[in-house]
Amino acid sequence: MVSAPAPPPASDCLRFVTLNLWGENGPHERRLALVADELGRLGADVILLQEVREVPGRLPNQADTLARRFGFHRAFAVGTEWGGGVEGLAVVSRFPVGECDDHRLPHATETEGRIGLSARLDTPRGPLWVHTTHLSYRLHEGVQREDQVQAMHAEVAARDKVTELPQILAGDFNTVPEADEIRWLKGMTSLGGRRVYYQDAWSAVHPAEPGITWARQNPFRAKMGWLPDDRRIDYIFVTAARRDGRGTVRDARLVLDRPDADGVFPSDHCGVMADVQIAATPAPGPG
Repeated sequence: MVSAPAPPPASDCLRFVTLNLWGENGPHERRLALVADELGRLGADVILLQEVREVPGRLPNQADTLARRFGFHRAFAVGTEWGGGVEGLAVVSRFPVGECDDHRLPHATETEGRIGLSARLDTPRGPLWVHTTHLSYRLHEGVQREDQVQAMHAEVAARDKVTELPQILAGDFNTVPEADEIRWLKGMTSLGGRRVYYQDAWSAVHPAEPGITWARQNPFRAKMGWLPDDRRIDYIFVTAARRDGRGTVRDARLVLDRPDADGVFPSDHCGVMADVQIAATPAPGPG
C-alpha cells in the first residue's frame, strides 16, 4: 500500500511518527537521508525511533543526525551494546525534553536489551509524555510481550497525575493486532486480572484496512525472511480521548513506505504517522 501525501496537521494537533530505523543495515546513510527528507515533508512534531545505532568514531548517533537536521531536541537510551557501539531507542522532538527515563523491560538480556524510553516534552500547552519501546520479536514470545506491554503501561500510568495532555505509546511491538498483548492495550482482553484502554491510532481512522508495516514488497525484510510478512507490527497508541476533544486521533497514515528511484526503502519497516488533538475544543457559546 502506498499512502497519499498527508496534509499538514490541524493547529490543535501534533503530528507523531514512529519508525524502526534498522540501525546501520543496508545503505544506511542513504536510508537515513530518505528518512530525514520524508519527515521534513511531513512536518512531524515528535519522532519515536527504534533500532537507533551509534558507533564511536564511525557512525554518529542517528537520532542526533535527525535532530540536527531539524533543529530539534532528542532523548536517547541504550538497549544493547554490540559491534563496538550501541543500539537503542530515541525521541526526537520539536519541543524541549524536560525529563526522560529509560527502563529495562521483563525478559531483557545482555544480547537483546528490551527497554522502554519515556520523555516529558515541554510544549506550549503543558507537559506531554511520550513513550517508545521495541518488544521481543520471536513468534513464540507472546507471554514475554504480555509482560512487556504491562511494564510499559505502568510507565504511562505513573504519569497520569502529572499531565493533563494525552499520552503516546509507540514503537515496534513485533506482533499483530489479533495478539493478546495488543488486544490488552486496546481494552479487548484481560491480563493478570486487569484491563486497560488505549486507542490504536491506525484502526481508529482505518478500522477495515490492514495497515501493513512489515511488507513483502520491501526487499530489506528478506534479512529476517523466516518471519511472516505482510503484518502490522508497528503502532501508535493514544490514551483515551477526553470529553473536551483532547486525545482524539484526527488522522493516521503509513509513511516512509515508498522506495526512492533506485528502489531503496528508508527501512525494513514502514513508519506510522498519527495526528492527535492536543488542544481542548472550545465550548460552544450561548445560542
